[in-house]
This record gives sequence, structure tokens and C-alpha cells, in this order.
Amino acid sequence: MTPELQAKIDKLVTENKVFVFMKGSKLMPQCGFSNNMVQILNTLGVPFETFDVLSDPEIRQGIKEYSSWPTIPQLYVDGKLVGGSDIAIELYNSGDLQEMLEVALAS
Repeated sequence: MTPELQAKIDKLVTENKVFVFMKGSKLMPQCGFSNNMVQILNTLGVPFETFDVLSDPEIRQGIKEYSSWPTIPQLYVDGKLVGGSDIAIELYNSGDLQEMLEVALAS
């Protein structure tokens, strides 16, 4: 990964308390897993930003190396990778995701 690409990804995940790399946008998800992520965050009512990896092949590939996580979507809270759709669903169902988001948004 180039230093420029790493800096670009760093900037995206650190400038937003809640950030999702996904296929499509939060208004128009382009895959079921991305849609699940958007629905969870919308249900929790938290502000979040997204990046459409379909619009940038370099980021689409780079984010997998950056996070050491092979799949998309990827949820970041407070600059740290939380995980993909399956992890978000698990954390949502246990109540841990809401708690994590409340702490991050309060800081």
C-alpha cells in the first residue's frame, strides 16, 4: 500500500466518529451486507459517513490490506475497525454496538 493511499484511508476513518466502507451509499446500498450495515446504524439513529468502494478500485483493494479484514462493508468507530456486517449484527443484537457508539459519540 502506498503512503498516499494509507493517508487517504487514515483521514476517512479518523475524521468521522462512525464510518463505513461499503458498496454503494447510505442512500443506495449496492449489496445486502452493506444494506444491513446501513439499516443497523439508521435504527440506532447515529450520524455516520460512508465511502463507496465501487467508485475507487484502489481504496476497494487497499482497505482490505489496511484493516487486515477481507470483506466489505467495514465499520469503523472512533478510528478503529469494528468489523463487517456479521459482527455488526452480533454486536447490535447484544446491545454492545449501541453502547460502543454512545461512548464514541460522547467523546
